[in-house]
Amino acid sequence: MLGEFGMKERDKQVLKKRSVALCKEMVVDELLIQYLQAENILTDSMAERILVQETSNKRSWHLLTLLPKRGPKAFSSFCTALRETEQDHLYELLISCPDKERCVDPRFPLPVQECPVPAKRVRPNESIEMCLDTDCPLTTAVQPCTPEFYDSHWQQAYRMKSKPRGMVLVLSNVEFEAAEFEMRRGGEVDEDVLTRLFVELNFIVDLRKNLTAQAMRECIEKFTQRTEHHKMDCCAVCLLSHGKEGGVYGTDGELLELDWVFEAFDNARCPQLQNKPKMFFIQACRGEEMDNGVDQLDGSERTQSPGCEQRDAGRDEESERQNREREERERERMRVKLPQRSDMICGFASLKGTAAMRNTKKGSWYIQELNNAVRQRARDTHLSDILVQVNGRIKEREGYAPGSAHHRCKEMSEFNSSLCKDLFLFPKYYPPN
Repeated sequence: MLGEFGMKERDKQVLKKRSVALCKEMVVDELLIQYLQAENILTDSMAERILVQETSNKRSWHLLTLLPKRGPKAFSSFCTALRETEQDHLYELLISCPDKERCVDPRFPLPVQECPVPAKRVRPNESIEMCLDTDCPLTTAVQPCTPEFYDSHWQQAYRMKSKPRGMVLVLSNVEFEAAEFEMRRGGEVDEDVLTRLFVELNFIVDLRKNLTAQAMRECIEKFTQRTEHHKMDCCAVCLLSHGKEGGVYGTDGELLELDWVFEAFDNARCPQLQNKPKMFFIQACRGEEMDNGVDQLDGSERTQSPGCEQRDAGRDEESERQNREREERERERMRVKLPQRSDMICGFASLKGTAAMRNTKKGSWYIQELNNAVRQRARDTHLSDILVQVNGRIKEREGYAPGSAHHRCKEMSEFNSSLCKDLFLFPKYYPPN
């Protein structure tokens, strides 16, 4: 019955004219589909057929082919759905298109750097980084670990049996008091992505927003002293802000030193987390240098290294034997000790001295890729290898912002680790006692 009336011809033409832009930029997720279902624009079977499409382009195209057949309310409901899902730029694109207007490609928000922008810098025309975003999959559920995988890997891995697994502290600064710092548009998307991810991994998430550097220190100190750590098997800290090498900024423009953060979780200051893995994820610039990339050359790479695995010279066998005996006696007299800092892994969105990129609609590149990799691979891959895969995905990404300094910009993530075992999260599996 609904299809008999159809959409007004004027509205059909607007959708047709704007279809290319909509397919490129529209995020067709469960929220948008649910809104259209609530308005009786889409049936359950239609919604299912849209969401099973493999790419963002295909989902968008499938939706756009259905809408003209869904009655006179379909266009206005679709426009409202775009506003409800914070796609205001597409909403404006549709309602500002008169019948005879010559439709041109829209302009969208740039990928922006995670470091302070000088106040006098001229803002370029806005566009959007979309190299991989156009084909990024819908957020899928975290894939569960199987009992068979757990049984074959738990012995060489950190204990990961507690329920909840651990606690996560997310410190996210989006709005800044200091005039030299721009609002981190898209930062709120990262907050939501990380919260959803860790909740599904069965962590307790503590999200704190828009804090000064001192307030961030106080949150971290309180977090390290929480008694719940004693009963849990790991913890994580996510810092999302503007930054530079060695620190991230509070909303007041003061710097929170990363060395201080790591010290707060060391074996002396946080004994409840001794021998337990501590994860850190830093979404912030480590400098203002824009990575413009280089042209890849054909040909094999030379990876030879000098032979430097030689013994130290100047020590005879007798002195070596005496030293070994002395060391053995010393070990017997000493109780077991730990290094000051161990069992940590830290992922950085960018390399030292370079900028981290953030899409103002879809969040930062690094958090997007981290989320996707953990959801898809945590069931059978330890965290170090997951972060290697994240590095590979970040390496492939490229900014799209013609006419601006961000066009074809690059980013390279990295991580460092003092883990002493494999860190498997064993998602959604709890072995019997």
